[in-house]
Amino acid sequence: MTKELFFGAVLKFVFGVAAVGILIFLPAGTFFYWNAWLFMGILFIPMFLAGIVMMLKKPELLRKRLNARERQPQQSLLIKLSGLMFLLGFILAGLNFRFQWIVLPDWVCWTGAAVFLFSYLLYAEVLRENTYLSRTVEIQKGQKVIGTGLYGVVRHPMYSVTILLFLSMPLVLGSVFSFAVFLVYPVLIAKRVKNEEAVLEQGLEGYVEYKKKVKYKIIPFVW
Repeated sequence: MTKELFFGAVLKFVFGVAAVGILIFLPAGTFFYWNAWLFMGILFIPMFLAGIVMMLKKPELLRKRLNARERQPQQSLLIKLSGLMFLLGFILAGLNFRFQWIVLPDWVCWTGAAVFLFSYLLYAEVLRENTYLSRTVEIQKGQKVIGTGLYGVVRHPMYSVTILLFLSMPLVLGSVFSFAVFLVYPVLIAKRVKNEEAVLEQGLEGYVEYKKKVKYKIIPFVW
C-alpha cells in the first residue's frame, strides 16, 4: 500500500458519498428521507470495509479498479449511459419522495435492502475468485480462465451481481420511476457482454472451451 493509493481511494470514496447524497437529498428537498439514509448506509459502509480489506490484502486489485479507463469507444459509450442512468434514477427517487408520486411500501424497501446486501456478499466472492477482474474489457498479462465457484455457474457472475445490486437500489429508495430507469441496465450489460466475449475468445486461451462447459452468460438456466 502506498500513500498515493490511500489518498486516491479516500478521495474517490468521499466524492462518491457527496455526489450520491446531493443527487438524492437535493431533489427530495429534505434530509428526512429515511430510505435515502438506509441506501447510503448499505451502499457505503460495506464499500468502505471492502476498500480497507483490498487496500491491506490486495492493493493491486484496488489500484486497477480505481484507475481503470475504458479504451474501446463502444464500451466507453455504455459506461457513460450507465452514469446517465444513475444520475436520472437518483434524481427521480428524490423527486418521487418530495412529491409523493408513487411511494413503495416499507416492506418492499426492506426486501430491496436485503437483496442488496446479499448481492454485496456475492460481489465480494467474485472479487475473491477472480483476481484478474477489471472494470474495463481487456486481457491482462498472465490471465487464465476461471471455471470454478460462481464462474462454474455463469460466465459473467460480476454482471449477474451488479444487475441484482442496481435493480434493488430503486426499491430501497421506494421509487417505481427509478426502478423503470434502472431496467435499462440489463440491456446495457447484454451489449457489453457481447463485445467482451468476442475479446476473450480471441485473446484468452481456453475461453472457447470454457464457453462450451458453462453455457449461461448471466442468468442460470435462462441466458
